[in-house]
Amino acid sequence: MLNKVELIGRVGSDPEQRFMPNGGAVVSLSIATTRRWKDKNSGERVEDTEWHRVIAFNKLAEIINDYVKKGRLIRVEGRIKTRQWEKDGVVRFSTEIIADDMLMLGSRAEAQGQSLSAEVSAASAQPVPVTQSADFDDVPF
Repeated sequence: MLNKVELIGRVGSDPEQRFMPNGGAVVSLSIATTRRWKDKNSGERVEDTEWHRVIAFNKLAEIINDYVKKGRLIRVEGRIKTRQWEKDGVVRFSTEIIADDMLMLGSRAEAQGQSLSAEVSAASAQPVPVTQSADFDDVPF
């Protein structure tokens, strides 16, 4: 069975970092993904934006906290996790993405919080690879 999610979107707010009792870092952030299409009947452009809550742990959490800021374009890969709890007699649910991997996209200028202009060279507009992933050296294929 497979539980895998891949999102490419913009960060909605600066990441919020906390620490577990064992000292490990936990970071949470929201990512907006937008789907755009042209309505067949009216011909108008339509947008639908979804917000995703993302949680990362340990070293990946530290990297996200240090380098990812509001508005940044990123790619996150992970798994869906739904939590359930009760508050005031009402059962509530929350669906989150538990991140295993993150890649910062966009330009170096964007990564440094600078606005892009026509003067930005092609060399500085390359993706900024900051990633952490599981070690798959023991996979038999």
